[in-house]
Amino acid sequence: MPYLERIRFLIIFQIKMANNKSSRKDIRRTARRTEQNRTVKSRLKTLSKNVAAAKDADEQKKAAAALASAMDKASKSGIIHKNKASRIKSRLAKAAAKTAAAK
Repeated sequence: MPYLERIRFLIIFQIKMANNKSSRKDIRRTARRTEQNRTVKSRLKTLSKNVAAAKDADEQKKAAAALASAMDKASKSGIIHKNKASRIKSRLAKAAAKTAAAK
């Protein structure tokens, strides 16, 4: 379902429960934010898969840097918790060190 259709569906579906103008606006705002957050989280998952699928150490290093940057941005804007971002970045660094030690 495309972006605007999904927002319209959420708005129409939930608008019946809203009793005043500000509640309707909150529903629209929440639908818009939910959609934006979903795209960011999807991108994080894709970047994580790119790190796992990297063929050589250099490619893995670039993918890990991109993921770490995206994690920082997502935690900065409150999409994911800052401790979760730190935990994932720590695991990335640990895995990179393990890969470098193996070679």
